[in-house]
Parts: sequence; C-alpha cells; structure tokens
Amino acid sequence: MKKILAMLLALAMMLSLFACGSGGTPSDGDSKTSTAPTETKQPDQQQGGGDKTAINVIISQYGNYTQEWWTQFEKDFEAANDTVDLNIEIVSWNDIYSVVSTRIQSKQQPDILNISGFADYVNDDLLMKAEDYTSEEVQKKIIPSFWESNAIDGTVWALPILASCRSLFCNMDLLNEAGVTEAPKTWDDVLTACQAVKDKFGDSIVPWGLDISTDEGQAAFSYYSWNFGGGFVDANGDWALNSAENVQAVEYIKKLIDSGYCNSAPYTDTRYPLQDAFSAGTLAMMIGPMNMVKADSTVNYQSSSIPGKGIGLGVCDQLMVFKNDAAPDQDARTAAIKAFFDFFYDCERYSDYMVYEGFLPATLDSSDYLASNAEKHKVGGSDATGDSEYFKTFCAQLPDCQFYPMQKSEWMDVRNGVISAEQNVCQGSISAQDALDNLQNEIAG
Repeated sequence: MKKILAMLLALAMMLSLFACGSGGTPSDGDSKTSTAPTETKQPDQQQGGGDKTAINVIISQYGNYTQEWWTQFEKDFEAANDTVDLNIEIVSWNDIYSVVSTRIQSKQQPDILNISGFADYVNDDLLMKAEDYTSEEVQKKIIPSFWESNAIDGTVWALPILASCRSLFCNMDLLNEAGVTEAPKTWDDVLTACQAVKDKFGDSIVPWGLDISTDEGQAAFSYYSWNFGGGFVDANGDWALNSAENVQAVEYIKKLIDSGYCNSAPYTDTRYPLQDAFSAGTLAMMIGPMNMVKADSTVNYQSSSIPGKGIGLGVCDQLMVFKNDAAPDQDARTAAIKAFFDFFYDCERYSDYMVYEGFLPATLDSSDYLASNAEKHKVGGSDATGDSEYFKTFCAQLPDCQFYPMQKSEWMDVRNGVISAEQNVCQGSISAQDALDNLQNEIAG
C-alpha cells in the first residue's frame, strides 16, 4: 500500500481508536479515545410522550466526534420513526463499565448498550437473545463469523457494532531488495524470506516481529495455532490446547527465535515498539492490526492474509439489548429496538459510520459497498474521505477471521496459560508437548 493509505488510516486512528475486551481491560490492546467529557443524564425507562415508545441507548465514545454522528442519527431516526422517542447517550471508555454497573444496580440499565464483552450479562440473565430483536435482513447482512462470535452455547446475544482484524504486514521494498518478490503464503515461505532478509541486511533489519509477552502472547498463540490447523478449541468447542497442530505451532515460534529471525526480546517486547519499527523501516514483516502503520511512515507496505490457513484474528465490540420487564408494552418496545437496528445497519448509513470512526464494517453489504464507494464518506472531524482501496484490502480478510473463546469461563486462565507455555518452551525449559499437555490437564482435567 502506498503512503496515502497510511496517512488516511492514521488520521482516523487519531480520531477513533478501538479495542475489544471485557471487564474494562482491552483484549486487543488497541487504544480507545476517551478524552471528551462524559454525558451523565439518567435514562428514562418509561413510555415516551403521547403514544411514543422510549428507547434509551448508551454508545461508547470511539473518537472526539462520536457525539456529533449519533446526534444526527437520533434526529434522522426519529424523523423516520415517529412512534419512537430515541435517547442516545455517549459515554467514554474510561467510564462506561462503572456507569453501566451503577445503572444495572439501580435497575436503570439502557435498552441498548454498546460495550465490549457480554458474557457476565448473559450469566446474570439480563440480556435478550439477538434473534428476538434482529430482523432476518440484518442477520443475513452480518458476516457469519462475526455473528457467531457473539454466541454462547449456540445462542447469539449481541451484534457486532464494528470490526478490526489482524493480518500480515510486509515491507515490500526490503523484501524485494532481499530477492523476495511477494508476501509469504506458507510458513516455509516465512522462513525463506526471513533468511533472505538476514543475509541481505545483517543486523540492521529485523526480519520478523514477534510479541509473546504478557501483553499479547495469546494473540501470537492464535496467529500460529489457527494457521497450523489447530486452535484453542476443537470443532465441538471443547478445549484442545495440546493438539498436534498447536504443538507444531509453538515449536515453529521457537524456531523463529532460535534462527535469529526475530526481535531480540520477544518475551517482553510488545507489539507497539514493533509497529514503530515497522513504520520506521527497520522491521521487514510482522502480524499486526489494520491501523498499525504511522501517518508519517514512508514504508511501501502490503497487507495480506496470515500464512498457512489464512486465518486472521477478528476483533469487535458489541451492541446488546437488556431485558426490561417493567416496559408497559413489550411488543412495542421490541419493535422499536428492531427498527433501531434496521436503521443503523442500513448499508450507506452504517458505511458512513465506519468511515467516520475509522473502522471496518461487520456486514457483507457494507464491505462490498466501501470497496468502491468509501470516498463518498468523510472521516469524523476532518475533510478527509474514505479510501476504497483500503477498505477493499482489509474487508476481504474479515470473513476468514476467528475469535478468542472469551465466552468460556476458563478463558483468562487459558490466556495466561498459553503465554506461559510459549515463553517456557522458547526459553528451552520444557518441550512444547509437555507444556501444552500440562495446560490442557490444568484447564480440562
């Protein structure tokens, strides 16, 4: 990709930064803007004025201009749905978990909430099933893997508000100078490219960026295990941490380190300095998020699917609907909520929000639309427009994304366990088979 794409993306990043996690701790590590003041008005859970149905919505603040977009949305929605009194509140990421917790304790939870993570609300029987308030048209729009990522035991409880993904980034000028003409497609290709870069540039260029730190070692485990054919769970959703494919993946990580292809401190290096090194042109290849290249970078980079199976790490925050047994007319409430989602996921309107906030759409129709029409929409707070080439590149990778099994109660233990296993194996204190066998026994018995 050319520098103009990096500049556009970085501008969007400055205005709206994204993460996915639970309990207030981002699991993806991408920052969220939270500098604007938080609105503190209390929601009205009663029937709206006259015959109107009141619907209260809390939206997380993704950028400095989030409020402006949703203010216009509220006006447009009410003009098209005169029986609904829509009240939208924007809350910063710094405050949203405490705000929502307080509202729930006082039985003042919103009708619709945009946040990251929903399993605790499901466990407390607070949420409606997504199929109960989502039209068939909207369900068909959502990228299947993103729809399924919000399921627990086969039931979908939330909708993806926006998407991000992790993929392979290559400095094509460095690779070409080293005699590598295209981005690696297989893990053997990665080894060949790393050796070529090492032979050409010596210690001045790091061939491959690797983060197996406590910050994001679980992401590394997903990149390699999924793309060797394994993963956290098997086809039945049961833990399969010591599968033959996972053992092979961890052994491959060790080979990258032992061959001298990686940054010198993968046990403590997070992806942030690695991304800086890539933007500066001193790192040839790494797996990272779509918004990792800095605005002032002159790197001629290419983003492509992760080698092996081509599976990327998908990231999304959610929209969910709380039950409200006190609502005077449940049918009217459900109809109003369904109308909200029909309106929001309208192709051009939803696409406009993606360009405005600087993220990827989680729907099929907007992915297709933005691949050729992004220039019709503006980045929030600027005169810059979207870039169709950028959306075409990254949206194409979304259908193949997979997700952390965050809905499972053992997830945090698994997250920490795979990081520990990677580090111990790569430092030579235990074999990959023994480390993953121990973890599997600890988690699944």
